[in-house]
Amino acid sequence: MQFHIQNVIQQYGYIGVFFMLFMENLGIPFPAETTLTISGIEWTRGVFRLTPLLLSASLGNILGSTIAYGIGRFLGRPVIVRFGKYIGITNERLDRANATFGKYRNPVVLFGKFIAGIRVLIPYLAGINKMPFAVFATYNAVSAVVWASAFIIVGEYIGIEWSRYHQVLHQYLVPAMIAVVVLIGVYLGIKMRKRGGKAM
Repeated sequence: MQFHIQNVIQQYGYIGVFFMLFMENLGIPFPAETTLTISGIEWTRGVFRLTPLLLSASLGNILGSTIAYGIGRFLGRPVIVRFGKYIGITNERLDRANATFGKYRNPVVLFGKFIAGIRVLIPYLAGINKMPFAVFATYNAVSAVVWASAFIIVGEYIGIEWSRYHQVLHQYLVPAMIAVVVLIGVYLGIKMRKRGGKAM
């Protein structure tokens, strides 16, 4: 999956990032955190610039969430359950998530993007529960920017560490493996000669 995500990112750039995060928020199973992390790695390699990368990721998430909110608000729970079963949204999942949403709606919208199992359900629940759109849009936008930034920075860190150490690993790993194989061969050879000597 990571290989395919990287191909999409490298081929379609910012549009690819936008599309995957947009579709993920509608319930299509794109691994959003992996997409953001790989995008952060590609940023360190010069494939992306930070500002348009952050904008494309955030806008993809925001637009997908907004459409999901509209579906929940204007079409309601029956439609979501009817078609959501194809992407893993069931009555039971909605009930569990809705219980939490009913108690902590603002914090859930603000921080729920960091919880993969509930992130997709939040905008639908906000719409079903008739959360004021201005409130939802504000918290959702702030959450999207913070969430996207966090995982892009994680990718940046991974990319920096990889660029720092992969040359050393490449330079010394192969000789080290050869040395280990040679030592194992010498060890086995000595053991076999000792056994042969005892047999004689």
